[in-house]
Amino acid sequence: MEIEPLLNTPEIRDLQWSRLQQLLHRLYEGKPFWRERMEAAGARPEELKGLDDFSRRMPIMDKAQRRQLLADCDGDVIRAVDRSIAVPVDEVVLMAATSGTTGEPTPYPHTERDNQVAAELFARLLWRAGLRRGDRVVHAFGLSMWLAGVPYVQRMQHSGVCLLPVGAEGGSQRILRFAKQFQADALFATPSLVEHLIEKAPELIGMPVGELGIKTIVCAGEPGAGIAEVRRRIQDAYGATLYDHGGGFGISCDHSEYQGMHHVADDKLIFELVDPDTREPVPFEHGARGLAVQTTLEAEGMLWMRETFGDIVQVFTEPCPCGASGFRFKVVGRADDMLKVKGVMVYPAAIDGVITGFAPRVTGEFRIVLDDPPPRVVPPLVLRVERGENVPDEQLPALANEIEERMSSTLKVSPRIEWVAPYTFERTGGKTNFFDRRY
Repeated sequence: MEIEPLLNTPEIRDLQWSRLQQLLHRLYEGKPFWRERMEAAGARPEELKGLDDFSRRMPIMDKAQRRQLLADCDGDVIRAVDRSIAVPVDEVVLMAATSGTTGEPTPYPHTERDNQVAAELFARLLWRAGLRRGDRVVHAFGLSMWLAGVPYVQRMQHSGVCLLPVGAEGGSQRILRFAKQFQADALFATPSLVEHLIEKAPELIGMPVGELGIKTIVCAGEPGAGIAEVRRRIQDAYGATLYDHGGGFGISCDHSEYQGMHHVADDKLIFELVDPDTREPVPFEHGARGLAVQTTLEAEGMLWMRETFGDIVQVFTEPCPCGASGFRFKVVGRADDMLKVKGVMVYPAAIDGVITGFAPRVTGEFRIVLDDPPPRVVPPLVLRVERGENVPDEQLPALANEIEERMSSTLKVSPRIEWVAPYTFERTGGKTNFFDRRY
């Protein structure tokens, strides 16, 4: 807790610069890949004057450059990892991945030091969510290889909570049954899985989720926990407080209105904004929007050097009404998922907020039909939407009109609704694929 007063203060930038200098010298002297990038950019460690200079000179690492690195290593993932991390690859003790939106998993190598740093940061996240030693937590993210799987389980154990690592692979019945039998206090899962359990609980365990006694829910991996309509549905059904986690090391607070995620890792990670198109730095000011770029300061395998994972965020640097420290950020959408309809930019997260607002007349599940590669969409934007279980056919045209008018007024996009039966779309414990790609 000694870091709490320092979050989002000028003093923290001095600490960041000191740690960044050490890291840059280490990479320049020991890793040819990073030395070549620094020299090509005119960003040798001794030439940089401060954090702002670092942001102007050091190039951004993105998914395209990661793919190029892999191609340069002839597709050898281990060689690519060895080139880009801060230590020899033999020091990696855990290899995780993310599902990715392109279908190609991104490797996340952990050393023992990475596990220690992550455990400390997760202790901060769980503390902010009110979880303490003895609380029983059902872990329902996918366990198999994914970053939110085994690594999350390991990190949370260090905080003293009792983990029930069921995993999304266990299926809805097993997740619900374990939560009931072991009297779980908290649930960790994607928002879509948490919503799906609302639908399935009466059938699978003979009781609504509100009778399980779960008081805390932490969601990550996809939009939902930061969307007002989704938050309302989940919190009302479970009688629990919902926390949004993601974007590195951020977690929302318990304020009655969503305030974004508090960043709790200023001493371990530099968080920047850049223009999504020009990649030029965006001033880090209250209300600013941009592409999130992050640099880890103590990582070895989990090394991010001005790396972006495609999140478009808005930051808030003024004090939060909840009283907790740390700047806050909201994930507006993903650069990969942005669509342009007649020049208007729209993200699946925004569409999700509108659709969910019509529950229970809809289940909340939908897919965006794409006949051509994004981002440009030839109007109208076609949405396949699951109807609610108790909505008669004759009411569907009027409901479609309501949704279309709501989207037109709030998002400035006029869609065409195509109805499908309830539970048409697959529910998973991983990231929901919002797109029906027909091209």
